[in-house]
Amino acid sequence: MSEVSAMIVEATRPVPPHHCTTAPPHHQEFHAPMTSRRRRRTRISLTSVLVVLALAVGGYALDATGVLGPNADAAAGPTAVATATVGTESDAPEPSRASSPTNPTDATDPTDPTVSTSTDTDAADARALLATLPVKGKAAGTGYDRTGEFGSAWIDVDHNGCDTRNDVLARDLSGIVRQGPCKVVTGTLVSPYTGATIDFVRGNTTSTLVQIDHVVALENAWRTGAQQLSQSEREALANDPSNLFAVDGRSNSQKRSGDAATWLPANKAFRCTYIEHQVSVKAEYRLWVAPAERDAMERVLGAC
Repeated sequence: MSEVSAMIVEATRPVPPHHCTTAPPHHQEFHAPMTSRRRRRTRISLTSVLVVLALAVGGYALDATGVLGPNADAAAGPTAVATATVGTESDAPEPSRASSPTNPTDATDPTDPTVSTSTDTDAADARALLATLPVKGKAAGTGYDRTGEFGSAWIDVDHNGCDTRNDVLARDLSGIVRQGPCKVVTGTLVSPYTGATIDFVRGNTTSTLVQIDHVVALENAWRTGAQQLSQSEREALANDPSNLFAVDGRSNSQKRSGDAATWLPANKAFRCTYIEHQVSVKAEYRLWVAPAERDAMERVLGAC
């Protein structure tokens, strides 16, 4: 017998009469209400069973017809939960400003002439190249003539229509203003030799504040091998951009024809680049170095 049938039989079974000893008259009003409550409980129990029976039969019928699938409740549950937990604002934390990439403008400007652009590789290459240069004493400076031996100052050796001085000014100064296609009339220089800022204004009394320095001074070149070069080679040396820097006039006057043993830029951060250029120019034009000059170069490059 099924559980449902058993419940029906149990519910419809006659309730046996209540056997008890007749109570004294003063208890009759008490027993009457008790009997009425028992009957109400019986009717409630029967109604509950019938409701359960109807629900069971209805559920069986729906399941048999496939209206309710085996995962219907499982599907309904998560959907309800998801709907209840959806918010209008993201719970993700806002990125911290501290984790933001570094602003690229904070980096050192590689074009700043007051900062050495030398690297460990550059210094190592310069030391290796220096080791190949001949070492011997300087030749006599007798007969040195700047114009006669190295050509007129600032000719147009690269044939771009502008003389070398204006080419270098345009390269090394910022905010330049030209008169015509070549002549630089104003600009701002940060001297690589001192780090000082100079406002350049072309004029009889102001142009000398900015001068073009030969990294390997021409007299030094003459005394360390340039006498053996052709005129065209010497002119190329005098106008080679790798041997030229726009600098403050005071530094250029102090240096004169000095080599690394007698003069170095006051801006120590630029000394590596300065010596690397000297070594490169001497190697390019087959010049030699004096012993004291070679030793000074090695000391600077050894600290780079």
